[in-house]
Amino acid sequence: MRATHKMPLTPTSTRAVFIAGTDTDIGKTVVTAAILSILRAQGVDAVPMKPVQTGCFTRKGIIIAPDLECCLSASGLNPDIDELDQMAPYRFRPACSPHLAARLDNRSISPDTILKRFSALQAKHDFVVIECAGGILVPIGSRRTMLDIIRQLGAPVILVARPGLGTINHSLLSLQALRNAGVRVIGVLFNNATSARAGRIEKDNLRTVAGYGDVRILGSLPFARNMCRLQRSPAEFLKWAKSHLNLPVSELLQSNSEMRP
Repeated sequence: MRATHKMPLTPTSTRAVFIAGTDTDIGKTVVTAAILSILRAQGVDAVPMKPVQTGCFTRKGIIIAPDLECCLSASGLNPDIDELDQMAPYRFRPACSPHLAARLDNRSISPDTILKRFSALQAKHDFVVIECAGGILVPIGSRRTMLDIIRQLGAPVILVARPGLGTINHSLLSLQALRNAGVRVIGVLFNNATSARAGRIEKDNLRTVAGYGDVRILGSLPFARNMCRLQRSPAEFLKWAKSHLNLPVSELLQSNSEMRP
């Protein structure tokens, strides 16, 4: 694999944040929806983007990106078909890594296409909340990874991690990769995607990642058995999100050109 940190940055002066993860299936979509909800509740015209989505399905002839659909439902958004294409430019049915899903679909993922769709959203809205596909070094093809997309879009990152055993190594390695690539990390947000009760290990993990990673902890989202119902009720979902997140809204709303890694 080539060194992704050598890819030139594409600076942007408009506002966005990239929700990246230490792994797959750790709740990036819930976090993306929560941040989107909080921003919109404060009067910010924020919209979601899922540049690459695998595991899609078809409804009425349209390929649906399930992660994007959850974010739209939780925030009460109903974009038209053209804007949906901007929010989710690459949608694949196979539920696997983006590089394999694209290969199975006889397609390729172009970072330039993603940048164009991102720029189109930026031109119409105040803020874009972008969700990563899998972990930050997940391959997208042509020897590129999601980290290349993060750098090309030029947005700072909020890293989502699981609170349980193993998260220290995954979190610190992810932070190291992001910083080595010159990406600014706003903080780490822990999400409990399982019903396991948090104990001494989980509580210490948060403190350890904060200390060893020299990073802010933005909150810890608990497991919610009624998440599907919550995401269908924007008001209830917003209340839940605000009660668990310490989101630095004013920092997020700064121009990215004013931010430094």
